[in-house]
Amino acid sequence: MAKNAYEKGQAYAFRDRRNKKRSFRALWIQRINAGTRLYGMSYSEFMGKLHKKNIELNRKTLADMAMNHPDAFKAIVDSVK
Repeated sequence: MAKNAYEKGQAYAFRDRRNKKRSFRALWIQRINAGTRLYGMSYSEFMGKLHKKNIELNRKTLADMAMNHPDAFKAIVDSVK
């Protein structure tokens, strides 16, 4: 029984390491969306224009800027518009 419990725990750990990445990506998208809505833009519109302008910032960085550095995030949104 102990061996079975150990193997089951390893399977859950493997699965949840991937679920953690999925959850954080969803959180970052929500934060970016909330930040862009303040400036009259949707998340998808913002990301599309960001890629057209060849601004290569990942979602983690953008979400951090939207939460902790709103002036810098506003500058990015203005450069994309």
